[in-house]
Amino acid sequence: MKVSVRPGLRRAGVVLGGAAAATLLTVTTAAAAGPPMPELRGRGLMHVFSTLDYRTRVEVRDVGGSHRNVLWPLSWKVCTQSPAPGAKLDGETVTVGVVKNGERCPRK
Repeated sequence: MKVSVRPGLRRAGVVLGGAAAATLLTVTTAAAAGPPMPELRGRGLMHVFSTLDYRTRVEVRDVGGSHRNVLWPLSWKVCTQSPAPGAKLDGETVTVGVVKNGERCPRK
């Protein structure tokens, strides 16, 4: 059995494939840019973990001066954050400075 393909159809398929690939590349690039960083200062530490994507790496630091380990996120509030609110999250680590609930955030 012999199958013949007309040259015009073959070119149309290549053009369509190229357009589909360009569309796929655009969608992938837009998804990789990530959402903007939310404002986290003044919120509870648990809010950070429930707001950010689960794949986002979060580094937590006690900025109260005692260098304590954070064992129970519900007992801590956010004083500082990096990156700044509104910045695009591109897979980078989010760093938050925290103090225990009831303590004041240190002055800069």
